[in-house]
Amino acid sequence: MGAAILVCTALAGRTGLPAPVLLLAAGGLLGFAPALREVQLPPELMLFILLPLLLYWESLSTSLREIRRNLAGIAVMGTLLVVATAGAVAVLGHLWGMPWGAAWVLGAAVAPTDATAVSAVARLLPRRDITVLRAEGLVNDGTALVVYGVAVGVTVGEASLSVPHVGLLFLLSYCGGVAAGAVTALFWAFVRRRIENSLLQNVVVLLIPFTAFLLAESAQASGVLAVVVAGLVMSRAGPTVGRPLSRRQTEASWSLAVFLVNGSLFVLVGLEVHTAVRGLTSLALAQAVLLVALVSALILAVRCAFVLGPPAAAALLPRALRPADGPHYPSRLVNAVAGFRGAVSLAVALSVPHTVASGAAFPDRDLIVFTTTGVILVTLVVQGLVLPPLVARAGLGDDGEVDREELFARRVAAEEALDALPATADRLGTDPEVAARLEEEYRDFLESVGEDLDGREERPVHLRRDQYAALRLALLARKRAAVIRLRDERRIDDVVLRRMQSAMDTEEVRLTHRERFE
Repeated sequence: MGAAILVCTALAGRTGLPAPVLLLAAGGLLGFAPALREVQLPPELMLFILLPLLLYWESLSTSLREIRRNLAGIAVMGTLLVVATAGAVAVLGHLWGMPWGAAWVLGAAVAPTDATAVSAVARLLPRRDITVLRAEGLVNDGTALVVYGVAVGVTVGEASLSVPHVGLLFLLSYCGGVAAGAVTALFWAFVRRRIENSLLQNVVVLLIPFTAFLLAESAQASGVLAVVVAGLVMSRAGPTVGRPLSRRQTEASWSLAVFLVNGSLFVLVGLEVHTAVRGLTSLALAQAVLLVALVSALILAVRCAFVLGPPAAAALLPRALRPADGPHYPSRLVNAVAGFRGAVSLAVALSVPHTVASGAAFPDRDLIVFTTTGVILVTLVVQGLVLPPLVARAGLGDDGEVDREELFARRVAAEEALDALPATADRLGTDPEVAARLEEEYRDFLESVGEDLDGREERPVHLRRDQYAALRLALLARKRAAVIRLRDERRIDDVVLRRMQSAMDTEEVRLTHRERFE
């Protein structure tokens, strides 16, 4: 899997093809190797280990302000759309010959979008769109798992279907998940404030998603929602409870871990195709493939109805009653197409029990697994290939809001630091020449930022910044070469080299940060 991730990600950068598509293809090819033919994605691994990690990181890196702005739409997409999609797929499955219970299980498996799959194309989408899609993917898993639990319970004979029972399950799932996530975040924030060691702080960070998930699951609530709420709370509290070194370690270790886990999941989905095909017995392969195509088209149609339907209905209203901001059809169309399904859906399908209470086989389990796997492939491959040209044609791009707010924040922070400089220098007994030099640096910075914010001399300011960064980087290279030469001449120890290298690496990352992420 490591080799596949390395090769496919490099090829994606060179060819422009989405990395998930290449990783799925790599998994499918690896499945022909005899030694890998039996490799599967254990549902317990996904649901209890990988899912909390991925969801926690996604919620930490999601804009809470954008979630608040679009809360109504996210709530509708994360609840009503999931139920409507599951119901539509259940009707189709029942017409295809599946019992109602198995049909609803299939609907619950393919209904939720996958937040981690959406992140694979995050660079293609504007910030607002990717935030809404991520938030939807973080919420709708809880809805789908409740539908799945009810459908499985009724099918195996362990639960009865009634409106009060289902309503209670949804209430417990959401309210219990929110409470478990909030309690977990507050508890570990309290602990983190009292820990100085950066490594121990990162142990706490690692425990947060698992604590939230298991606490909620033990109360029969939504572990998924608990992890999401814990992540959102910690994203607000993190800057005040963590230490700088701890945050640097967290970002470095988690970004690598999430990258590897995401890539591995796509490879495992590709490998699972072989197992799904070999395990298909209830239908002929051609009929099952046709069902995959119909289900894929149906979930896209239902999503388009939810996303494109409201503005279409609003267009029929009198002009005075129409929304002032317009329908934004290009953005909505991208949102409709970007409803990827991922490894969460496959984990749900693989979690279907093999038998019911009577000991008989669970009806159409093989077809559920095959269809879910096929739908994941269709959404990731077809929609993944369609999305980039669609985004380009829609003209959706970065609105520059983040850059403007960053400049504003840097200016305000520098102004307040400059105002506090004289009193702080007196309190610390700083040499006047040192204070004067630092004051000059702050004033030079504020002058350049002010020009950026006012829109004057924008190109010369950016040109000066580029020249400054290029000069500093060139001089850093000379300093690095000098330190390495001193080590090679045995005039300094390797420990000294590593210390100086760490400081120079930090400065180089700071100078190249913007270029790396653009």
